[in-house]
Amino acid sequence: MSQEKLAKEIVELVGGEKNVESLVHCATRLRFVLKDDAKADKAKLEKTEGIIAVKENGGQFQVVVGNKVPEVYSAIGQISNILDDSSDKEKPRKAAKGLGGIIDIISSIFAPLLGVMAGAGILKGLLLIASNIGWLETTETTYTILYAAADSLFYFLPLLLAVTTARKFQGNMFVAMTIAGALIYPSIVTLKSEGTPTDFFGIPVILMNYSSTVIPIILAVIVMSKLEKFFNKTLHDSVKNFVTPLFLLVIMVPLTLLVFGPFGVYVGNGIAAGLVAAFGFSPLLAGAVMGASWQLLVIFGIHWGLIPVFINNVAVYGQDGVKPAATASIFAQTGAAFGVMLKTKNKKLKTLAGSSTLTALFGITEPAIYGVTLPLKRPFIAGVIGGAVGGAIIGQAGTLAFASGAPGLLTLPIFYGPGGQGFPGLILGIVVSFVVSAVLTYIMGFKDPVEEETKSESTASAEQHVRATNASDEIVFSPIEGTIVELSEVPDPAFASGAMGKGIAIEPAVGRVVAPFDGTVTVAFKKKHALAVVSDTGAEILVHVGVDTVKLDGQHFVSHIKEGDRVQAGDLLLEFDIAQIKAAGYHTVTPIIVTNSANYEEVIPQATGQVHSQELLLKLYSGKGLE
Repeated sequence: MSQEKLAKEIVELVGGEKNVESLVHCATRLRFVLKDDAKADKAKLEKTEGIIAVKENGGQFQVVVGNKVPEVYSAIGQISNILDDSSDKEKPRKAAKGLGGIIDIISSIFAPLLGVMAGAGILKGLLLIASNIGWLETTETTYTILYAAADSLFYFLPLLLAVTTARKFQGNMFVAMTIAGALIYPSIVTLKSEGTPTDFFGIPVILMNYSSTVIPIILAVIVMSKLEKFFNKTLHDSVKNFVTPLFLLVIMVPLTLLVFGPFGVYVGNGIAAGLVAAFGFSPLLAGAVMGASWQLLVIFGIHWGLIPVFINNVAVYGQDGVKPAATASIFAQTGAAFGVMLKTKNKKLKTLAGSSTLTALFGITEPAIYGVTLPLKRPFIAGVIGGAVGGAIIGQAGTLAFASGAPGLLTLPIFYGPGGQGFPGLILGIVVSFVVSAVLTYIMGFKDPVEEETKSESTASAEQHVRATNASDEIVFSPIEGTIVELSEVPDPAFASGAMGKGIAIEPAVGRVVAPFDGTVTVAFKKKHALAVVSDTGAEILVHVGVDTVKLDGQHFVSHIKEGDRVQAGDLLLEFDIAQIKAAGYHTVTPIIVTNSANYEEVIPQATGQVHSQELLLKLYSGKGLE
């Protein structure tokens, strides 16, 4: 499929151009902020050729398309006005709150810079290697020119962050860049370097070195965007176009130098110092934790909280000791995908695992994770273990990063510092993480799709006969009235991946949950958003109303049970207000999970489309009838 055709399908399936509030991209994903997520057809997107996965994290609707993302992004710009900042936009939806909101802000600000940041980081690393082994002298003009190309992004980083932050908060980009420029203006830099006592109308100014800094300009532009909206509403149309920028510059430049600048630098340095201290206390343990958890953080989008820390460390200290351990996690998942390629007998999976392995070697792990290791579960776990082992080795070796860039084969030069100290430990760590993950994947195995595809017709017919003539081990009736949704389409990786257990999901039409069978309430969550019931024959069912609804702290829910209650099929357990939950910005799609799925050979959905409360929903088979 051509990039233009794929771009058209993506725009159409996310609800059309008018449903898009903003769009940025990172190394592999198109990151949409939609006005109404319900208008996006996630199921069709996931089935579209050229799309690897669709995720909803941190207030963003993310379409994973792999390393062709720049071309698709550009094609979207050509066929629509989505990338045009001057285009008229409808009122944006309410911003995400809490951790999701923070992740949305950070990813929107940094994602557009990751490509050029990786390229500049690689060049900087190569120059370090060239100077260390004597290929280029730092006094040569050739080195000076190339180093300027590599370092300019980092030196002028406040200017670039001013642009992306202004876009995110709908502020004037040119005013934002002017404020950033003032922070690194030559006369201000001279005042700092010469130690000249500085004040602003008698108020002492604590000057900092703002080149390569992250937090000060982000804080400044956020406040600037709020003030800009106030002035534009207050001032007359005839003067606001030039008086608003005047007020913003007069207010924000001094305010940033007096408050936001020092505060941002101190906060950034404090976070960096805390992580450095953790690695100083036990580099082996800290490296293991980072190596094991990095890809988990990536899945939930939480890794964006650490990226500014990595950049700040390089800016402040000229090096970063936290990021190298994350590299082990990248190569560990690569090794797990490679193990799947060696183990599987399914030709389609073998091809997918092979191509995903190659892509992951260069730092693009989404195809390997979402297409191979996570759906198969055990390979992903093997990758986590391999990442922990490799991360421990890298942490203990004291490996450092001297520039920014996504970990991968091409970016290894960014870890090569003076004398190559710690670099051999990095190489050993990523090799060990790859090998351990591949070997564990091969040994632990996984449910190979080939087993289902190669069953003989006679075996299949025999199993169908058994299913037809023997009762299931457990029958689960629908606890909710609504529309059946495949579990894989639930916008939460923990449920969608099957990690919580097998089952089904329902988009509720009525805000009532009833008992799915005769049994006992084993869990009644205090936040009332979920409950668990165990049947008299041992089936454990979890009903989780909505996604992330725990954050509602019990609002819009009424519980009618407590733990230990005996219930009969059809008894009312919980009521909830669908409209209020959606108005608060949460999905109401409700996973119904068999949490002890391991006890059953098969969990087979029995309903499609619309389902009424107490209709047959699932049949659970232990497999004893087939022995």
